[in-house]
Amino acid sequence: MVCLHYSYFHICWCSDSYRIGGFSQKHVFITGCDSGFGNLLARQLDQKGFRVIAGCLTEKGAADLAAATSPRLKTLLLNVTDSASIRSVVEFVRREVGERGLWGLVNNAGRSVPIGPTEWMQLEDFAKVLDVNLIGVIDVTLQFLPLLKKAKGRVVNVASILGRLSLTGGGYCLSKWGVEAFSDSLRRDMQHFGIKVSIIEPGFFKTGVTSVDLINADLKRLWARLPQDVKDSYGATYLDDYIRMQGFSMNILCSPDISKVTWCMEHALTAQHPRTRYGAGWDAKFFWIPLSYLPSFVSDFVVNVLLPSPKDKASS
Repeated sequence: MVCLHYSYFHICWCSDSYRIGGFSQKHVFITGCDSGFGNLLARQLDQKGFRVIAGCLTEKGAADLAAATSPRLKTLLLNVTDSASIRSVVEFVRREVGERGLWGLVNNAGRSVPIGPTEWMQLEDFAKVLDVNLIGVIDVTLQFLPLLKKAKGRVVNVASILGRLSLTGGGYCLSKWGVEAFSDSLRRDMQHFGIKVSIIEPGFFKTGVTSVDLINADLKRLWARLPQDVKDSYGATYLDDYIRMQGFSMNILCSPDISKVTWCMEHALTAQHPRTRYGAGWDAKFFWIPLSYLPSFVSDFVVNVLLPSPKDKASS
């Protein structure tokens, strides 16, 4: 039995270690490169010789990235919620890649807010997040598929451990569960054409998506518009307690080393046999993903420890 285990892990290690070649002839398009994972991945791949095309939401983000990289890297303005913007980018990429096609598409662009208790949300709050994190991913992918099929390339979609566990309300968890499902169906459909699809499932990292200041400011906005009877049901101190406990949890959980995520992205683009899923970060590998397989009452207990309870909670 020990020999079987050793053989299995040896085969997995060998499979993981084989890499493709010809980086200088391969184009990779990445969304959400203004900061965070996308920005670091663009710089990382540029250093390895890839022909990187980076989609940025802002002119400043594009200019800063261009200044920090080689002349090979090209930046474009992209709003993933605007199909016309995506079409314009696809046309540019088509001219760049020619008959080689597009080797890699990394759907990284995302947003977290509005995020918080479900009752505090309105329909448009869900739409703001879903339009970027899910519909944007689908729209970008569908428009790039012809170029990916030419190269028999790779699609790398950024989900989250919150695509395994719904720890809070709002559109973020919904969008990441959707990315998981979309990626699975895409992988099965595209394997017939030689396209490989990988899902990145980061734990908690210090990026703009997890900015406590941004999340807290939006929580205050959501709270301010609630009817008084709803506020009363939570209690006068609930918002402050929520912000305090969330801030404490995020400070403990969030890792500053975002290279753990970009390493997974790079492996998905360069390995001969990329993994279907990458748990990025020790918390993802050893806590959140294992927790997702346990009974719901266990994950409910964890969430109840991390966040406060409303004043008028029902007794069991």
